[in-house]
Amino acid sequence: MKKSGSLRRRWILNTVGVVCALGLACVLAITVVFSAYYYSAMKSDMRYRAENTTNFFTGYINQNYQDYYQSCINYAKSFENRDTLELQFIDVSGQIVATSYGSWAGNPPNTPEIQAAVAKRGIEDYVGRDPNTGEHIIAVSSAMIYSSGEVIGVLRYVSSTRLVDRQITIVALWSLAALGVVLFVVLLSSNYYIHSILAPVAEITEKAKRIAGGSYGIQIQTKYDDEIGELADTINEMSVQINRNEKSQREFISSLSHELRTPLTAITGWSETLLADESLDPDTRRGMKIIQREGKRLTEMVVDLLDFTRIQDGRMTLNMEQADIRGEFEDTVFMYGSRLAQENITLSYLDSDDDIPEIPCDPERMRQVFLNILDNAAKHGGEGKRIDASVRYENGDVVFRIRDYGPGIPEDEIPLVKKKFYKGSSKARGTGIGLAVCDEIVQMHGGTLTLENADGGGTLVTVSLPASQ
Repeated sequence: MKKSGSLRRRWILNTVGVVCALGLACVLAITVVFSAYYYSAMKSDMRYRAENTTNFFTGYINQNYQDYYQSCINYAKSFENRDTLELQFIDVSGQIVATSYGSWAGNPPNTPEIQAAVAKRGIEDYVGRDPNTGEHIIAVSSAMIYSSGEVIGVLRYVSSTRLVDRQITIVALWSLAALGVVLFVVLLSSNYYIHSILAPVAEITEKAKRIAGGSYGIQIQTKYDDEIGELADTINEMSVQINRNEKSQREFISSLSHELRTPLTAITGWSETLLADESLDPDTRRGMKIIQREGKRLTEMVVDLLDFTRIQDGRMTLNMEQADIRGEFEDTVFMYGSRLAQENITLSYLDSDDDIPEIPCDPERMRQVFLNILDNAAKHGGEGKRIDASVRYENGDVVFRIRDYGPGIPEDEIPLVKKKFYKGSSKARGTGIGLAVCDEIVQMHGGTLTLENADGGGTLVTVSLPASQ
């Protein structure tokens, strides 16, 4: 489900990310368009007023200079639209002579369009910050030209853009609100859509994991007839086929193992009988010992194969009883130690003073586990010529440790060594199922079997069994 959650996250983030980016781009575009529209309309209105004023004063050709100058002052003072605009009459030096707001006590305006209108003898505009107040304004200045052609000053229309900016802000906020609604709808629809995909995918994943874990033959129930349904049908077919193959394999191994036991018993028995004859010459005796040893090895392999098929079929059972597990372990170590001594391998039992209680277990199966681990230590770590074995009572568990001093296990193979039929890079002979059988037996006891590389070299196998169940 973690991966499904990741898929859901990626889907929603990608979808919402794209929609959000496009939405923000649209909001920005709408804001820019409305801003340009409002500013352009406001500036056009003020220029229109300036042009009408200029045209109006053009008819004052019969007035003398003083009367013309006074007319400009009176017009500025009596301007009717002072609620939305301020009209100023400014002389050529940039000083305010009259304003529609009454007396002027502030600094003279210092915006560039005033001198530009005087210099160009026309109409100029300015959009920006008022140098005196810092307020954002729009200003339009129109040069007032007397009949002699002399520029006597400018009539300047000024308006704060506060209302326009607020209008633009409202438009932007409404656009963002609309984007939020769209994102909410996209989230709902995306969540519904991704759920309709992830729900069946999660079911398929869960069943596929069970199949991978060995539950061959189980089927995925699906009502979909799309690609998901096709995937489920393919996995169902694969599950059936694997189950069929596994069943045939188990039946073959079981049948073969049973067939091998009879001749192996005869071989082992007759080899022991012949070895009891003291009249055998040395070469024949050496050959009979080889036959006996290899017969026992084959018998152990057959036993492992039979146990493996029982585990696969679920027929493996334990004969549980209260047993002295420490004694069972010591007997196994001492018995196997004499065998290893013939191969010049020292098996050291590290005794402890721990008071180890009797525990519920199957003694025969646990001896099988101990023997198999010791045999593996001899086969894979025998070149170290030493094996250590110990038992401890730790935190309510009886813990057995068997360590060899061989080359150890490659780090990338450690998670795989308990898998069935896995032999890795080892050149030692074997079927690769001994540890898998041991691990299953230990788990049936409620314990754990772990393998790791020991400090200083070699492999350490740890078997932990609960003291009570």
